[in-house]
Amino acid sequence: MASPNSYKLSCSIPGHEMDVRGLAAAIFPDGAFMSVSRDRTGRVWVPNSSPDRGFTEMHCMTGHENFVSCVCIIAPSDTYPRGLIATGGNDHNICVFTLDQPQPLFTLKGHKNTVCALSSGKFGTLLSGSWDTTAKVWLNEKFVLFTIKLWKAGRCEKTFTGHEDCVRGLAVVSDLEFFSCSNDATIRRWLVTGECVQVYYSHTNYIYSLAVFPNGQGFVSTGEDRTLRIWKQGDCQQTIRLPAQSVWCCCILPNGDIAVGASDGLIRVFTEVEDRMASPQDLQAFEDELSKTTIDPKTGDLGDIKMEDLPGREHLEEPGNRDGQTRLIKEGQNVEAYQWSVADSRWMKIGDVVGGSNQQTSKKVNYEGKEYDFVFTIDINEGGPSMKLPYNVTDDPWLTAHNFLQKNELSPMFLDQVANFIIENTKGHTLGAAAPSAADPFTGRATEPSSYYRLLHYLFRFLTHTGRYIPGAADNRAGFGADPFTGEGAYSSAASRQTSTNIYFPKTDSVTFEQANATQIMAKLKELNGGAPGEYRLSEEVLESLEKLLVSVCNPCASEQPTTEQISLLWKTSHWPEDIVFPVLDILRLAVRHPQVNDSLCGGDADDGVALCNHLLSLMKPQGRPANQMLALRILCNCFSGWRGRSLLLAQREAVLSHAADLCSVCNKNIHIALATLVLNYAGSLHGQPDLEAKAQCLSVASAALESVQDKEAVFRLLVALGTTVASDQTAQDLAKSLGVMSQIAKYTSVTDPAKVGECCQLVLKELQ
Repeated sequence: MASPNSYKLSCSIPGHEMDVRGLAAAIFPDGAFMSVSRDRTGRVWVPNSSPDRGFTEMHCMTGHENFVSCVCIIAPSDTYPRGLIATGGNDHNICVFTLDQPQPLFTLKGHKNTVCALSSGKFGTLLSGSWDTTAKVWLNEKFVLFTIKLWKAGRCEKTFTGHEDCVRGLAVVSDLEFFSCSNDATIRRWLVTGECVQVYYSHTNYIYSLAVFPNGQGFVSTGEDRTLRIWKQGDCQQTIRLPAQSVWCCCILPNGDIAVGASDGLIRVFTEVEDRMASPQDLQAFEDELSKTTIDPKTGDLGDIKMEDLPGREHLEEPGNRDGQTRLIKEGQNVEAYQWSVADSRWMKIGDVVGGSNQQTSKKVNYEGKEYDFVFTIDINEGGPSMKLPYNVTDDPWLTAHNFLQKNELSPMFLDQVANFIIENTKGHTLGAAAPSAADPFTGRATEPSSYYRLLHYLFRFLTHTGRYIPGAADNRAGFGADPFTGEGAYSSAASRQTSTNIYFPKTDSVTFEQANATQIMAKLKELNGGAPGEYRLSEEVLESLEKLLVSVCNPCASEQPTTEQISLLWKTSHWPEDIVFPVLDILRLAVRHPQVNDSLCGGDADDGVALCNHLLSLMKPQGRPANQMLALRILCNCFSGWRGRSLLLAQREAVLSHAADLCSVCNKNIHIALATLVLNYAGSLHGQPDLEAKAQCLSVASAALESVQDKEAVFRLLVALGTTVASDQTAQDLAKSLGVMSQIAKYTSVTDPAKVGECCQLVLKELQ
């Protein structure tokens, strides 16, 4: 009788022709799950109603041009009430399927290497990770964000360090905790605040996959040591060996059973419910198959073996100390491995050991139906799938390396490395110890920690700026006035504010910073010029020219227009040293509103526009001077007043908004207002346009800014930007919801001073409902 808490085989499911690389429990039909394989297919399995307790293939999906490595389920929607199935492959693509046809409903292209991870997000979003070192966020048939950094506006809050080799899998426990597993053969439990609260040891080789039980009270893991391990109350309570070298993946089925996929192409389901366990005959057949496998100690499972020191069969008369404990015995000229089963209170044979470092034997390792002296496990790409390299000492190592690369569709650039690895690790045709399992597969040296977990959020730091001259200090609400759109008296009465009319968004005309005191700006410029380094000091003629330019751009009725020479002098002077350049930037802020200056600096020559953007972005670096940061943001806002400036900033949008987002954590309300205005101008320019990626970045930066901005004017402009982005755009609304915008802004609904904040917030929430 099995222990009530022990898992046993329920069924083995053939069907795939090669390694099963990914599994996922299905939403529909009940009890079903999905699998993907190196055979380039995905399959849907449904439980049988017959007494054999097995599963039947319901659906086979094709569409990938190379092996399939991961799968996930996209939740049901009004359009697809049974949900969708997404698969990622070595062909760099993501195929999205329905249950109605074998071909993809659509294919997502954009990654430049193997898609190795997929996860379903909120409101129909799909997140993907790839060997190309990027993560992407997709919605429907389009990708909307290039990287996770853009998803949270470019800032990494937490780096979770602790693993000593690359990380292979994650599993979420709750909103506050998650697990990680690694090639270092450990599992770690983390708090999202960054603390590692527990490290789990039991595996003896790479750990590939994790799955958490629905109640969060336990989890399962699989790896290169041929095992499925079941963890409860912080301990490994059961170890199940499989007759396959690599146990790639696992998932928890709705009924609590565990499905695992392995390198032998089989899916096996294990259960702790006696009625769902396989028949005694099938259980014995599974045990017999396991006992006939060969174990290569070079995989790291068993360590060095000295045959002369091993005990005989009498050693098995002593009970084990824990489930999964292994014991080696000498049986004639052979070495056999046994594992202790707590559930059955006995030692179970798990295979014959061959090729030990101190054991000369004629036994070979069986791989794909043939015998080899060595079967190496090779990791070409960090985080990618391990590959098997079989080798006989009589083979040509260069030909073996060539065949291995061709079979696995790898670049010929690895030929020398693989061949030299074979030569080094076969010790000149002598059977001996291979490099440690956690070593670099080509050099044999221990790998350095190379993968960490990152949660994208925002690190707050406080900067202050003081001084007698604060450029544009009275200009925070320029272009808005008391009423941000139509003037002070346009909506002054309480009655008008209580109407349902939306006077706030969408706002498609640009918001600029207009007010300035030309006399004060020139006085400060002349003062700083007197102490400027000699090579930067301006002549009286240049100062006079800049003053004329300032007067002409500040007076719409001025008879003199800016000259090419004046614009050139302004551009040159804007490269003054950063500690004295701010009055020149103030002139530039006012000048770019003028059509002639806007045309010249933003697009008269394509290179000129890019040069302007790059110069302003260099002034916006987080460690820069707050006055320069604020003025650079305001110049960018004012560039939107001309069509050339608007076109330039839309073309440079990704870089501009990413740099602007870096200033979210600067504690300076003038910077925050300028940042919010820049996001608003982008939102207005994109309203009605189909550029989903650009809108996603606007939403992301606005959401990031709302986490640190306190000034109500900045908050108001961010709310208007959100409203403008999502107005009449269902896709943008879904993206905003997935970012958690509704809960983020709900606190502003009750703000009455100023009233426009609460009113605009309520209208944005109404748009999102």
